[in-house]
Amino acid sequence: MRKIVLAPLCALVTVAVAACSPSGPDQTNPELAPRGTPMTKVKPTRQDLTTKISITGKVEMNPTFGLVAPVAGEVRYFDIPAPNGTPTRPIRVATVWKDQTPNYVEAPPGSTFSGRLVDDKATVTAGMPIASAKHVGYAIVGDIDGQQAYKINGALTDVVVQIKNGPGPFPCAVLGTIAALPQGTIPEKPPVTPDTKDEKKDEKKDQPQQQPKDQAQQPSGSTGLRIVCTAPADVQMINGATASIEVTTGKSAQALVVPVEAVAGAQGKGKVDVIAGDGARRTTDVTLGLTDGKVIEIKSGLTGDEELAVPGPNLPEGQQQGGDQTKPTGP
Repeated sequence: MRKIVLAPLCALVTVAVAACSPSGPDQTNPELAPRGTPMTKVKPTRQDLTTKISITGKVEMNPTFGLVAPVAGEVRYFDIPAPNGTPTRPIRVATVWKDQTPNYVEAPPGSTFSGRLVDDKATVTAGMPIASAKHVGYAIVGDIDGQQAYKINGALTDVVVQIKNGPGPFPCAVLGTIAALPQGTIPEKPPVTPDTKDEKKDEKKDQPQQQPKDQAQQPSGSTGLRIVCTAPADVQMINGATASIEVTTGKSAQALVVPVEAVAGAQGKGKVDVIAGDGARRTTDVTLGLTDGKVIEIKSGLTGDEELAVPGPNLPEGQQQGGDQTKPTGP
């Protein structure tokens, strides 16, 4: 008799409990991470940050490099005679005129002029290759892809080279520009006419002996994006030897950094999840700086006292961080 009475009572309790529970999926606070989500808290730190790019290169003899216009303006070329030896002084190859002021373009000592890259009297922009030169002797040459070009274009003052199974590391002085070069041209001398015959005869006395026509200087060929640099004089070179070129692309002293896993975003703009005292997550916009692949610089948006969630916020595909996977370095 007691079992018969208790059964309906248990059923009643079960129904009452079920009526108190909400139907459908569990309701969650959108500011809180889903239950069971693994999450680590990190705080920003400060450290010296250096980013580098490594390029595969090799030792070459007599490589070609480009000379650029120092300013925007009109280019006028000089007539450069074929050299009788390796120049020991700069060679003035062109002038870029801006606001009636000449801006000279010179090939450095130890190199020879090897071609015009634009037409005489052409209007050029600052930084545009306008002439090619040939380094006489050994140099290290490394090919660059388009993505690397924009990263290292303004960072060619700190270049270090290691020759495989050979000398290094040693500093390497960059020649000219990394930009791709079109084929150079060397105009022929104008023909001598009766009107200029006596003139040329007088001028010939004061001019250095020209090379025979069959030994005339050949114009440079086209090149791709590449870096050309020279080693110190005491470094032994072997033509064709493989080398590794390391270019420092950025330095930041005592930068505010966080792990790359805590950041979502790319191209200088990102987001992080700041954790409040009650555990709520607040997505915050930040400005990104250098990264070595492990940590990334926060240039603005954080004070350094916050706690951040790792992993960071989820963004739609295409907006995720595309930080450079460059070689990490110490402080």
